Amino acid sequence: MSISDVPELLRPALIALVATIGTAGLTACGQTQEAATGEAAVAAAEVIYHGGDILTLDDDDTIAEALAVAGGRILAAGTEDAVFTHRTDATTVVHLQGRTVSPGFIDSHSHYFNALLLADQVNLYPPPAGPGADVDSIVAALERFAREREIPAGQMIMAYGYDDTVMPDGRLLNRDDLDAAFPDNPVRVDHISMHGAVLNSLALEQYGIEADTETPPGGVIVRKPGTSEPWGLIMETAFLPVFEQTPPLTPDEEIAGTRAAHRMYAAAGITTAQEGATHLHQLEAIRRAADAGAHSIDVVVFPFITDVDKTLAEFPIEQWGEYRNRLKIGGVKITIDGSPQGRTAAFTTPYLTGGPSGEDSWKGELFAPQEAINRGLKKVYELGVPVTFHVNGDAAIDSLIVAHEFAAADDPSRYRNVTAIHAQFTRRDQIDAFVEYQIRPSFYALHTYYFAEAHIENRGTEQAHYISPLRDAIDAGLRPTNHTDAPVVPLDQMFMLWSAVNRISRAGDEIGLGQRITPLEGLKAMTVWAAEQYGEQGSKGSLEPGKAADLVILDGNPMTVDPMVIKDIRVIETIKDGRTVFRAE
Repeated sequence: MSISDVPELLRPALIALVATIGTAGLTACGQTQEAATGEAAVAAAEVIYHGGDILTLDDDDTIAEALAVAGGRILAAGTEDAVFTHRTDATTVVHLQGRTVSPGFIDSHSHYFNALLLADQVNLYPPPAGPGADVDSIVAALERFAREREIPAGQMIMAYGYDDTVMPDGRLLNRDDLDAAFPDNPVRVDHISMHGAVLNSLALEQYGIEADTETPPGGVIVRKPGTSEPWGLIMETAFLPVFEQTPPLTPDEEIAGTRAAHRMYAAAGITTAQEGATHLHQLEAIRRAADAGAHSIDVVVFPFITDVDKTLAEFPIEQWGEYRNRLKIGGVKITIDGSPQGRTAAFTTPYLTGGPSGEDSWKGELFAPQEAINRGLKKVYELGVPVTFHVNGDAAIDSLIVAHEFAAADDPSRYRNVTAIHAQFTRRDQIDAFVEYQIRPSFYALHTYYFAEAHIENRGTEQAHYISPLRDAIDAGLRPTNHTDAPVVPLDQMFMLWSAVNRISRAGDEIGLGQRITPLEGLKAMTVWAAEQYGEQGSKGSLEPGKAADLVILDGNPMTVDPMVIKDIRVIETIKDGRTVFRAE
């Protein structure tokens, strides 16, 4: 008998049982010697790792000397003497050469589907992640891409990562800049927030945005000074129709894009990825690729509340919450406000710099009336599935709390698996509400690096230094997660951990030192606590017998190195269910 002969659902329990009591114990329970011999084959390790720190992140935060894997699951973790009892002649023994093993990283929020598209788009992140230092460098990068790809006239050119908060002297990209360089191609340059884009004239025409186009509630259409002509930048609800019209991928592009995306995530040590705001056509594309066997890591998708009825018609609720070919519908996404760096997040006090279109006393806006948000959340609660809320400003977080009190009026303190995504400008009293209502914040500590200067300018020093208050949340008893929101910022889990531990801005300033967390807490926020966010703590997040053999091998231990060099730790290998899905060259 081997592990492959055991039904998959029973394997974790059987492996854990054998690892705990051993074959002698099974014999003592009344089995024959022949049965005990058969069970010994189940307990045999396929791979044993040793010779480095193994961070189990179990309840005791054990650092094991060795780790055994069989059938895609953790067989044993502990001392070398104990783990090597599972060694046979067929066992592969891996000496770590002093490297560190951690549970595979679990992405608590990103936009996975965008990763399928990035190979055919222009990276315009500002340095050091890209070339977008100013308008001239952005246009030059676009021209270089069009030239190298031999883009014909009439074909749309798409880009991502445009960060208007770092443009020198406030000189922002506009339609005229793009028209001068590309008179014959529609051009769409997505804002780094993923909540908007700058379009040239042909793209504006293609998407039907004109001088007489009304700005929708909760949206932004920046107009050329002194006119009603759109000047290129559109945001939030005005951008949603554009976002929904992203050109579909061909079947071959779906497969190729999926494989490239999975390699990108695995290269960051991620074994479970999130598609955090999913339209039905995107979900269908992801399913096709999964059914074709293109998934090497797990992907959890969260359909938009506006797409729920359409999604349920194609994916009945009975299909939610379970992996099929490494794809799971994890719950519903509700977006309440925009981005603080784009000045579209909703606050209870005005921005110091006004609105994105020059509005005075601008506080941002909720994307929908409170009554609609209340009804949407009640609908999700009635479905009985998890929900993630996009909330950035404190007014948006207030809106989430009000909606919860309405939708959960019968028992507001009962756990319903609610996650406040970003929760950047959480107030201290709102942390108390999160505790009372069992709402999990998934923070975005990378803003302390990428956007701190913009937040200080827009919101003031005190509020900017309290963004993503991980320390206070943990001290209050919460188990928050932490995320990259990729491709808003690059997918780099070690940099994300470094940022949460150090809170250093792009300019080198310390941002809210009182909210620093320890490397151990930071690791838990991207492993075991993230597993809880998906309701998968029984199978993922720590290296314990019976759990998935989702591992990442690092060339340094984040818990023992100088905190300032955590960002320099490299992912050497990523292993999903016992199989290598990435190995560094």
